[in-house]
Amino acid sequence: QDNMQVCNITTPANYFHVLRRQMHRPFRKPLIIMTPKSLLRHPMAKSRAEDFIGSGHFMRILSDPSAPADAKTRKVVLCSGKVAYDLIEARDAAGLDHVQIIRLEQLYPFPGEPLVARLKRMPALEEVVWCQEEPKNNGAWFFVEPLIEDALASAKSKVARARYAGRNAS
Repeated sequence: QDNMQVCNITTPANYFHVLRRQMHRPFRKPLIIMTPKSLLRHPMAKSRAEDFIGSGHFMRILSDPSAPADAKTRKVVLCSGKVAYDLIEARDAAGLDHVQIIRLEQLYPFPGEPLVARLKRMPALEEVVWCQEEPKNNGAWFFVEPLIEDALASAKSKVARARYAGRNAS
């Protein structure tokens, strides 16, 4: 019932903004943040100084910086956390120019509206994949699967369901 927030932050600026949002809200609810220490040293986990100031705010979803054009995108990989950087590196190394990686920075409450808006801009979308590094029964898959389906239906996408990509159940 929206009584807490669960986030998996991947950039320093977004981490700053989620903490700032928590302090500036006129109400309090628990904020659970899952951010691995390895992101402190990851070369891609950087933010520009401009991202911290001005009209910056917490982004519930983030696209990768080298994403192909929306009209050209045939596959979307949704994920949360540091696995996004591994996926971006693998996609770029393989030279795939039709795959976008979208990071869900906030898992709960689920960012359905921004995801729907993002998916609506991709008319050639053929496949949606949820990727996680945790085993199937330990990560967010069972929580996000029906919510991703709802977002796809709201976006009137040709894709009806997301496919799981990750470790087997443990």
